[in-house]
Amino acid sequence: MHKRHLFAILFIGWMVFVTFSSLYSFEGDDLPTFSIPYADKIVHFTFYFVAVILGSLYFLSLNNPWAKTLVKIIKLALLLVVFGMVIEVIQGTLTVNRSGDVFDAMANSTGVAVGFIIILSQFYGQRGLK
Repeated sequence: MHKRHLFAILFIGWMVFVTFSSLYSFEGDDLPTFSIPYADKIVHFTFYFVAVILGSLYFLSLNNPWAKTLVKIIKLALLLVVFGMVIEVIQGTLTVNRSGDVFDAMANSTGVAVGFIIILSQFYGQRGLK
C-alpha cells in the first residue's frame, strides 16, 4: 500500500471517529469516568491536532512542489477549524444530550494551529515525504 493511501485512509477514519465521538451521546453508557482537569479540552485539542497531522502527511505524500503542498495544508487547516466550529453548533442545536461550547471550539482550533506549526517546522521547503 502506498503511503498516500495509508494516510488518506487514516485521515478519513480519524474524521469519522471524531465526528461520531462529537455527536454521539455517551450518557447512560456504563463507561468508566475519570476526573482529569480539562480532560474534555485535551480531547478536543488531540482530535484536531491528529487530524491536521494526518491530512498534512497525506498531502506531503503526493510529492508535489512545496508551494502547492503548503496551499493544500493551509486550506486543510482552515477547513478543520470551520469543521470544529460547525460540530460545536450542531452539538448545541441538533443533539439532545450534547451542548456546544466556545472553549471546545477554541481547543479544536488550537490543536489545528499546533499541528500546523509542527508540520511546517518539520517539512518546510521539502518536496514530499522521504
